[in-house]
Amino acid sequence: MNLTGPFSQILPLSGLPVKGALRDEQLPVITNGGIVTDNGKIITIADFNTLQQQYPQSNITHINTPAVLLPGFIDCHTHICFDGNRSRDYAMRIAGKSYLEIARAGGGIWDSVTKTRTATIDTLTKNTVARANRHLQEGVTTIEVKSGYGLNLEDELKMLQAIRLAGLQTKATLIPTCLAAHMLPKDFEGTEETYLNWIINVLLPEVKDLTQRVDIFIEETAFSAAQALPFLLQAKALGFAATVHADQFTCGGAIVAIEAGAVSADHLEASDINSVAGLAAADIAAVVLPGASLGLGMPYAPARRLLDAGACVAIASDWNPGSAPMGDLLLQAAVMSAAEKLSAAEVFAGLTFRAAKALQLTHTGQLAPGFDADMQMYPCDDYRDILYYQGKMKPSAVWKNGEKI
Repeated sequence: MNLTGPFSQILPLSGLPVKGALRDEQLPVITNGGIVTDNGKIITIADFNTLQQQYPQSNITHINTPAVLLPGFIDCHTHICFDGNRSRDYAMRIAGKSYLEIARAGGGIWDSVTKTRTATIDTLTKNTVARANRHLQEGVTTIEVKSGYGLNLEDELKMLQAIRLAGLQTKATLIPTCLAAHMLPKDFEGTEETYLNWIINVLLPEVKDLTQRVDIFIEETAFSAAQALPFLLQAKALGFAATVHADQFTCGGAIVAIEAGAVSADHLEASDINSVAGLAAADIAAVVLPGASLGLGMPYAPARRLLDAGACVAIASDWNPGSAPMGDLLLQAAVMSAAEKLSAAEVFAGLTFRAAKALQLTHTGQLAPGFDADMQMYPCDDYRDILYYQGKMKPSAVWKNGEKI
């Protein structure tokens, strides 16, 4: 039994609605708080002096400086298993070249596919561990990781195996997702429909021991809404949870995600009023990706409108070698919050328990009895300081399953 405290403030982020707008006044804040953990789980949270009396035999870790305790962040959309980079793409983009012009010049997703295919599983594992550990040091204790730079049986398996191996070599929890439906591979002999059928009939049976999640990119440069819906329904029939790259440049993907019963619709930069209303009415997480907006120089997803309509809005980094290479989740969320006018409560909810919903996790994202002791501490005495510094204030301590990292 371990007692840690006293903290200037503890934000448990528990007891809050999973959907809709939040005001900072709704946040439970425990001052002079302490937290009791045991075997990686949270036992209770209360006034530190009271807990000292209730748990006199506990091992006490004293916090002697101003500190705010939050749940560990959950990054519910990343592509951190890859090799190489696309700095040439970025230079072309900021010089004014379009997405299609960059792709025609040999850049884009296919460039990352080529580099990732030539990488060994050891290289991919090492790369993924390094990125996961950086995230962990910055307070991100759970990370979703997609495949999608293999796009054939051998290399999709290689990526998912690398993600599994990386999960054994980092303290962070890694949640794998199969994104073989990222684009039609240039070396595949057949149509988009034929390729999606190949994923359903050949690839997914092979990867079922490595992941229980499937994603598809619905866009003019990838797969159409008409192609995606039967694919997602078939994947769900095989036992996979579905998520969708939706409405990044054009509308249509979010509605498919809703119709397919997906757990999340991610991106949403181009979502219109009908998509926003549909996402708000459905039992689905709307995952916004400010890193992609920053990397591509395009508007943010309409997070404010989604929240006001009643949606569950999660915030993720989209860390990838092309459109979102920064990978700094807190910085991205803080900068977007100023543009979209999100309250601190909405930002922290989107990085914790609402992100947990996007991954169907019920044991993390809150500081509450029975939850995993995934926690992070910031060197300040007021939680509002964290977003005020726009990502420059980093955690001074991180715990994963009660273990200080």
